[in-house]
Amino acid sequence: MERVLVAGGAGFIGSHLCGELISRGYKVVCVDNLITGDLRNISHLKKHENFEFIKADITHPSEVLSESNVDYVFHLASPASPVDYQEHPFETAMSNSSGTLNLLELALESEARFLFASTSEVYGDPLVHPQKEEYWGNVNPVGPRSCYDESKRFGEMISMLYHRKYGVDVRIARIFNTYGPRMRRNDGRVIPNFITQALANQPITVYGDGTQTRSFCYVSDMVEGLIRLMFADNAAGKIVNLGNPDERRVVDVARLVREIVGSRSEIVYFPLPKDDPKVRKPDISKAKTLLSWGPKVCFEEGLTNTINFFKQNE
Repeated sequence: MERVLVAGGAGFIGSHLCGELISRGYKVVCVDNLITGDLRNISHLKKHENFEFIKADITHPSEVLSESNVDYVFHLASPASPVDYQEHPFETAMSNSSGTLNLLELALESEARFLFASTSEVYGDPLVHPQKEEYWGNVNPVGPRSCYDESKRFGEMISMLYHRKYGVDVRIARIFNTYGPRMRRNDGRVIPNFITQALANQPITVYGDGTQTRSFCYVSDMVEGLIRLMFADNAAGKIVNLGNPDERRVVDVARLVREIVGSRSEIVYFPLPKDDPKVRKPDISKAKTLLSWGPKVCFEEGLTNTINFFKQNE
């Protein structure tokens, strides 16, 4: 049975990935230091014979390189929301730099495939729309978001260096906004913020005038994309956008959440944070061609599922 290491496996996307891999017959080793991950996300997996949880920090080589004999390495171990990576800026920077290096060493030693979960944030506040993989981005290298943006860019660079110099089979996923069950209420991202506020009939906070756009991909679609990218035989050395090109204004998302919840919340506006992107929409042509992948869950359906999760876990 092939062994898959999922770094960050107790996180939002990582926990869904672990469950799906087990359902497809893989043995999963979940590694997480639980800075932003949560054991509740993997509680349903802990008794499964093909699941193993290791509390470890990927920035410490001794805690990572001892876990040899793996066939695949998914690197999702990084805080991913502005609230989290600004609260943990050093941990974020190191998980995507030295942590990536340690996991690449593990992949090299084990002759394993390696997938680096990068982000649409490498495009910064883009001057090209929609964003294609060939776009180099417009990132502030010293701004308040740079601990995340720039460390992800470094992670991409060091991954490709290992691919070119040592022949490690590397794949890079640039993940766009993802949502669904197991998001944390207080993680600071748009969807959980709006849902939490709407359920409590509190004001829904929109930053800027709400005309900035985002494209939201449901978590099951994202997991399918990650799995296809990892296991595709034609994807070595490839960088692929994964996201939903259904672009929506943030204020329209707030109104839709309020409508589905049946909330009395008013929408209030606050200044836009520094370096916050004005537009975000993936060009997923490469994912369609290379992986035969595209999102299937419509936003209204996914949002309803997510709202129901928040209601059940109040």
